[in-house]
Amino acid sequence: MVKELGASERRACRVIGQHRSTQRKPRTPRGDEAALTDAIIKLASRYGRYGYRRITALLRRDGWHVNEKRVYRIWRREGLKVPMKQPKRGRLWLNDGSCLRLRPQHKGHVWSYDFVQDRTHDGKIFRMLCVIDEYTRECLAIRVERRLNSRDVLDTLGELFVQNGAPEHIRSDNGPEFIAIALREWLARLGVQTLYITPASPWENGYCESFNSKLRDELLAREIFYDLREAKVLIEGWRHHYNTARPHSSLGYKPPAPEAILPAAFILPYSVGVAA
Repeated sequence: MVKELGASERRACRVIGQHRSTQRKPRTPRGDEAALTDAIIKLASRYGRYGYRRITALLRRDGWHVNEKRVYRIWRREGLKVPMKQPKRGRLWLNDGSCLRLRPQHKGHVWSYDFVQDRTHDGKIFRMLCVIDEYTRECLAIRVERRLNSRDVLDTLGELFVQNGAPEHIRSDNGPEFIAIALREWLARLGVQTLYITPASPWENGYCESFNSKLRDELLAREIFYDLREAKVLIEGWRHHYNTARPHSSLGYKPPAPEAILPAAFILPYSVGVAA
C-alpha cells in the first residue's frame, strides 16, 4: 500500500490496524524451526489420533525443549487436525461398582476388565479380554481368542495374580463370563471383592471403557488383521507401547509403566552379551 498508493507508513498501519513496529522488525525464524516441524509431522503421521499436547510430550521425551504453544502454532500452520472430542455424558451414582463411588487409591486397589470384539480380514469374529489397573492405568493383559468364556477369564486372572498379586477389588459389567459361580467363588476365596456396575450403564466402568476406546481408535480401526496370529502379535505390541511409551493425559502425559533403564554403573559385568 505504501509503494502502490504513495501513502505514508503511519497512515497505512492506521488503516489496517497494525502496529508500526511490525514493519520495522522482520521476523527471524529459529534455527531449529525446520527440524522441529519435521519432527512434529513425523509424530503426527505415526500417531494419527494424538493431539498437539500428546505430541509435545513425545517431543520432550525425545529431547526437545519446547512448550505447547510453539507446537500448537506449528500444528495449525501445517494444517494438522486435532482428534474430535467425545460428547459429554452424565454420570450415575447408584451402584457401589461405579467408578465414581469407589475411586482407586493405590496400585492394586481396583482392577477392571471387559471384552472388546473385532474381526479378522476373512470376517471371522475374535474377542479380546482387557484387564487394567485403574490407579496406574497400566494394561495388565489383553487376551485374544476366537472365543472367551468364564474359564478363560479365570485362567487369565490366575496368571496375573501370580505375576502382580491379587487386587482388593475387581470391577466389571454383568456379562455371563464375569458373574459365573465358579469365578465368583474363586475370587471370594482369594479375598477379592467384585464390583458389578448397574446393567446397561457402561460409563460406570469408565476406566476400562476409556481404555477400550483408545484400543479401537488407535489400533483396531487402523489395522487389517489377516489371521488370529497376526492380531495377537500386533495387539500385544500396541499394549507394550501403551504401557511404556504412549503419553497418558491423566498421568501428566507420562506412560503408565515406563521401562526402567539401568545405569551402566549398576549393570553386572557377566550380564553383557547374555541376550545375544
